[in-house]
Formats: sequence, C-alpha cells, structure tokens
Amino acid sequence: MAADTKTIVFSIGTEEYGIEVEHVKTIERMMPMTRVPKTPPFVKGVVNLRGVVVPVIHLASRFGLPENEPTENSRIVMVSVGDLEVGFIVDSANDVIDVNADRIEEPPEVVGGIRAKYLRGIAKVGENRLLVMLNLSEVLNKSEIIQLEQMED
Repeated sequence: MAADTKTIVFSIGTEEYGIEVEHVKTIERMMPMTRVPKTPPFVKGVVNLRGVVVPVIHLASRFGLPENEPTENSRIVMVSVGDLEVGFIVDSANDVIDVNADRIEEPPEVVGGIRAKYLRGIAKVGENRLLVMLNLSEVLNKSEIIQLEQMED
C-alpha cells in the first residue's frame, strides 16, 4: 500500500484542488499587487513577500475558468515550481489532508473545462469527495516560466 501524502486543499469556484504540501511555501491573504506590462492575462502582477518579489497567477484564469471577485476567503498559495516561486490566487484554502497515492486515478480527458495536462490525477477522498491534483510543472509552460523568471530579475 502506498504512503499518504500531506496535501493542501483549496477551491476555485465549487471544485476542490490539491497540491502536495512540500511544494507549498506559505498561504497568504490577498495583498496589493503591482501589475507588470506584457505578461499573459492570467499573471495578475507581482508581490513583495518578505523582501522577495513573487509573480502571482490567477489559477481560474490560467485554467480558462471564470474569475471570481476576491473575498475575505481568497488566498495566495505560494508554491515552488522548479527554482521559481509563484503565487496562485485561489478562492479559499483551508484544509490539509492525507491523500494515499493508491486513491489517485489518471485524469479523464477533460475535467471541469480544464485540460488534463494541468492535472496529475483525481484523488478519491472519503466516500463522495473528489480532489483534483495539480501537475505544477504543467501549470506553467516553459516559455511562461522563463518570462516569469525574467520578472524576478
């Protein structure tokens, strides 16, 4: 039997997503952002997080889903993608659960309008709860990573 992995659970709209906790640096409340010209529309700007400039991406926009207006529950999930730190704007983030690798299945071709390449799989949690596990290396493609790294310089 595979081991459990601690997973941060967050939501975009009515769907729940998961990222392994080892990729998550911090979860922050919404904060002022500085817009950066000539970036993709899903890049909302950069923030100064304890002296480090971090690009922030709106995950719903990245996935082609409608963006909800920020609320007091909105959060920025700071993650590491390779050597790059990126913030993901999500509608809420308030749970850490154990997910067993045996309970993660291959993603179907299309899930909730999100192309399967962004997904590592679908985790079955409990009896009726499904969690969309993100494939962080695919959430940003290589040219976007280079563009974001140049923003940090």
